[in-house]
Amino acid sequence: MAKRLVPVISLKDFEQRKDEITTQLIKAAEYAGFFTVIDHEISKEEIEAQFSISKAFFDLPAEIKGKTPHDTKNNNGWEYKAQLRPSTGMYDQKESLWLQRNSDWPSDDHVPGFRDTTRDFMRKCAEISDQLLTCFARALGFEEDYFKIANDPSQPDCLTQLRLIHYPQSDKAIGTWRAGSHTDIGCLTLLFQRDGEDGLEICPGRESHSSFASGDIFTPLPAQTGPIVVNIGDMLSE
Repeated sequence: MAKRLVPVISLKDFEQRKDEITTQLIKAAEYAGFFTVIDHEISKEEIEAQFSISKAFFDLPAEIKGKTPHDTKNNNGWEYKAQLRPSTGMYDQKESLWLQRNSDWPSDDHVPGFRDTTRDFMRKCAEISDQLLTCFARALGFEEDYFKIANDPSQPDCLTQLRLIHYPQSDKAIGTWRAGSHTDIGCLTLLFQRDGEDGLEICPGRESHSSFASGDIFTPLPAQTGPIVVNIGDMLSE
């Protein structure tokens, strides 16, 4: 495995340090492809609370989770081992719940506090995204709110989503891909992890040989509760 430096960028005092943060973000995006942000004002307790809410949903029987079915038109809802990965030719061994503000949501009757906790978490994620997108817009010569307007989650045509993911434990998962190699199709991704739950491996786009990652070298990125892993998606890469 190759060893790669994944920059750690602090968002502390964002308004006062905007120029400095912009420089750090652009360098990280161009040469590392990935970075982590800290001092982002989402506490470890809030992250753990969202993971707990997520676990409570995925612990429900399939017939209950199925009450929030996956809609292929808007890509919202619950899906189970349904994502066929071109890079592996197999279905990812995971289940997901995709959510937007105005999509169908699981009932609080099944997971108490789900809506309020998750909506608040999404709101804080949007604030962090706005900060990052402000920096990218400035660096590219646009008005500061250029990407923020285009990615406003309150608008009906916005594609911004929260994705909760669960990797079920199973002997049948041995020798399979939990999630095959891929790029993210959106603008950018905020990825939350937890201490000890490793699995993510990264390869910067400029080092990739093909869309199927054939011959590419990946580096494990140890999971931590608190820092947010950020990667640039296809939309911003273009």
